[in-house]
Amino acid sequence: MISQNTEAGRTMSKSHSSFRKIVVSSLIFLIITGFLLDIMLGSVSIPFREVVRILFEQTSEQTAWLYIVQKIRIPKAITAVLVGCGLSVSGLQMQTLFRNPLAGPSELGITAGAALGVAVVMLSNGHITSMPAIRQLGISGSWLIVVAASMGSALVLFLVVLIAGRIRDNVVLLIVGVMIGTITLSVISIWQYFSQPEQLQEYILWTFGSLGGVTDYHLYVLAATVIVGLVLAFASSKALNVLLLGENYARSMGLTVGWARAIILASTSLLTGSITAFCGPIGFIGIAVPQLTRSLFNTSNHRVLIPCTCLIGTLLMLACDLIAHMPGSQTVLPINIVTSLLGAPVVIWIIVTRSNLRASFV
Repeated sequence: MISQNTEAGRTMSKSHSSFRKIVVSSLIFLIITGFLLDIMLGSVSIPFREVVRILFEQTSEQTAWLYIVQKIRIPKAITAVLVGCGLSVSGLQMQTLFRNPLAGPSELGITAGAALGVAVVMLSNGHITSMPAIRQLGISGSWLIVVAASMGSALVLFLVVLIAGRIRDNVVLLIVGVMIGTITLSVISIWQYFSQPEQLQEYILWTFGSLGGVTDYHLYVLAATVIVGLVLAFASSKALNVLLLGENYARSMGLTVGWARAIILASTSLLTGSITAFCGPIGFIGIAVPQLTRSLFNTSNHRVLIPCTCLIGTLLMLACDLIAHMPGSQTVLPINIVTSLLGAPVVIWIIVTRSNLRASFV
């Protein structure tokens, strides 16, 4: 009987492994397809043959196509990949750390904290941190925005962690995070009220969210910061697996909880802060994608969840960018609107299908 059970377990494990390989291969294929479509389609449609020629030969029949692909669409598609990976992994880490399936950068106020850091830079009346001065600084100005946004997100995240030590109810903690985010946004609104019209206009356009504004050296800064954040997340995958069972159990297993939490917070702050700084506040990706990944792969192992979350997040962001640019039209929708339209139904599905949210991560 024991040998039969063991054999059945091995067969099931092999079937799960085969299923995951098929799903991962399908996701990679869809990502490559979505990446190419994101480059081809837009207000100006570029033939597939020309896109391939530009990618591999750096030449084209039309100079305009070469410029559009190299200077606009490739950076935009790469930004979509970075944003999809970064926000999805941030949400995954927050859901595990707080053991709350509805936790995410936007829901816990982390995105609002990053927006506050950007507001300090963009709405400042001083000459050192004014936007014209930042543009003149070039890549140094890019790092200034990233540092300000990351510090803002880290500040809010630190407050949420402090409160989490006193509140054990995950749903109540989520409400507290929303309230902290509301307070942060209120501070920004007051600052906006007393800002100059030119500064205010630029900041409001930033709040709509866009993947198309990240070009040249900005893309290098964003990529470097996101890669560092993802490396920290991968390095903490074992700690995330243990924390999923509770901090007391983690301590009994020899995990230094404070150090593990610091790495997770640093990773989340870097990912959320840098992406929000360059692309504006983008909602629902951080909460929706981890849930989709858990449901699709049926696992809580973060060594599997983190890379698979990156794949699904990338695919979803490429799809959102395609929808936002409405191929064949001159209209470009703010990316935050599209992610909200696709992500909100997932959140509703989580609430409806899980009647006891408190027990979801137990």
